[in-house]
Amino acid sequence: MPEETPIRLNPEDILRSGNLLTIQPQGTSMYPFLCPGRDDVTIEPIGDHSCKRGEVILYRRDESILVLHRVHHRHGNEIYMLGDGQTKPEGPLRPDQMRGRMIAYRRKGKDHTIHEFHYILLSRLWLLLRPVRLTLLRTRRRLRKLFHLPSDGIF
Repeated sequence: MPEETPIRLNPEDILRSGNLLTIQPQGTSMYPFLCPGRDDVTIEPIGDHSCKRGEVILYRRDESILVLHRVHHRHGNEIYMLGDGQTKPEGPLRPDQMRGRMIAYRRKGKDHTIHEFHYILLSRLWLLLRPVRLTLLRTRRRLRKLFHLPSDGIF
């Protein structure tokens, strides 16, 4: 029996064709909201949508990788992004670099949308807490270690 060759799909092609894309985030830049190996996110094509503060956007760095980060702020046509586990915004980025917008996520087998009250509240609060994020994350890590609690993100 011949071996099957896996099909590799380009996420940007999927979004360009108007389809939803579900991916598992890699890396820890979006921790504690999104954790690799635990969460899946659903992304819709960005289209003519204007990126708003707090939205999680899939974008391509110039001649580099696709990144999933939150909009920190806009200045005219310039967009500044920030991972939830970071304290320094990246930018300016251009609207043509934006590929898609997160509309839902799946955590521990349960589906959630970005319109749920707890998600809206916590993501807005987390943006405001940017200056003290590292202190909060370090304190949380120490407490979890001290009390032998699992580390599985904010939600």
